[in-house]
Amino acid sequence: MRREIELCIEKIAFGGAGFGHLEGKACFMPFAAPGDRVRGRVIKEKSSYIEAELVSVIEPSPDRIEPVCPVFGQCGGCALQHLSYANQLQWKELLFAEQLWRFARVGREACAPIFGADSPWSYRSRVQIKLRWIDNRLLMGFYHSGSHFVIPIPGSCAIAHPRINDLIGELHPLLSRSPEPERIPQVDLTVSDSGESIVIVHYIGHDSKDIASFLADNLAELPSAGGIWLQSGRKESLQLIAGIDQLTYSIPAGLTTGMPHLLMAFSRGGFSQVNYRQNLNLVGLTMEAAGLSGQERVLDLFCGNGNLTLPLASSARNVVGVEEYEPSIADARRNAAGNGVGNVSFVCADADAEIRRLVHLGETFDVIVLDPPRSGALQLMHQIPLLQPQRIVYVSCNPVTLARDVAILMENGFRVAKATPLDMFPQSFHIESVTLLERS
Repeated sequence: MRREIELCIEKIAFGGAGFGHLEGKACFMPFAAPGDRVRGRVIKEKSSYIEAELVSVIEPSPDRIEPVCPVFGQCGGCALQHLSYANQLQWKELLFAEQLWRFARVGREACAPIFGADSPWSYRSRVQIKLRWIDNRLLMGFYHSGSHFVIPIPGSCAIAHPRINDLIGELHPLLSRSPEPERIPQVDLTVSDSGESIVIVHYIGHDSKDIASFLADNLAELPSAGGIWLQSGRKESLQLIAGIDQLTYSIPAGLTTGMPHLLMAFSRGGFSQVNYRQNLNLVGLTMEAAGLSGQERVLDLFCGNGNLTLPLASSARNVVGVEEYEPSIADARRNAAGNGVGNVSFVCADADAEIRRLVHLGETFDVIVLDPPRSGALQLMHQIPLLQPQRIVYVSCNPVTLARDVAILMENGFRVAKATPLDMFPQSFHIESVTLLERS
């Protein structure tokens, strides 16, 4: 039997767990708030730290609030609903600065205040709903924290766009009577900023024709879906059932000086930021950091559908976008053509391979922008300086890998001029950011 412990929570640790000390060890406990006195159950114990699950709150912190979601603490989607949004922002700002100092020795003076969201609820435009068929009953929701056990959504998800909640309500009865509900492990739901939506049903059985026919015959039961697709393997297996194949969002004119209105599209299965309002702040911060005068040559790595490339082009001499996922490059080229942006070009290639090719050719860029995945861009850090940029703008969704990579750039002649955290994911522990590095 696992032992129970009592302790006081001192702060929020990176990753969202409450942190305290017990028996000379660091103790991490998810869903505990700073100032709580809690009872927990040890689930892992090492020589220097303890991981525990929250059993009960003995004395609640003044900062603790009642979570909006009834399955908070079970569902793995949110980690901070027990804190007010103002407190969430305070802790995220502090944690971001701590990671940059810990791994890269970037001082607090270089870290700007966090950009909070206008609304911390109903913002997510893209979700992956997990499905599990148990005892002739379909569970639809999100994985329990740390497991693959599905916690059903209790009517609606508090952080999801209202149209996504509409889709969840329509999909559950339909998929419950599908030919092989046990062979549908996931449904991807994505909404445009105007409310159009695409549904991707994942199927792992051996007869995709049956499920495709079933969906096609029951389109009337999914009135909120603008497009319905079936995926029976990798993304290349995507099959149109009915409706649209892309979604759009707008970047308004005047977001930064001289920027025109941009209508941006991305195809089914393609990447887009999950928070459209915060994406506008992300674009604005990137443009500010790039500091373009109209004369610069810019390289945009991991460019996706051109979310940053096209805004950058409005203030640069020319921009080259690099992206490995071919459908996103196709989206970027269509976006450039549709918005009349001619001073851009796009390369479908692995970023590391493309940088090495550019270095070999003797190419140089005034500004390099990169927006890599959570794993960061470690393999690029020694190559980017060889392209001789004066400024590097690093967009990140993971402060740890950002700090790791920034430390290497600092060893190669750059300094952090400004690092700005942005709350793209309210109620979660994730932190987006835009960091400007300048040549020393």
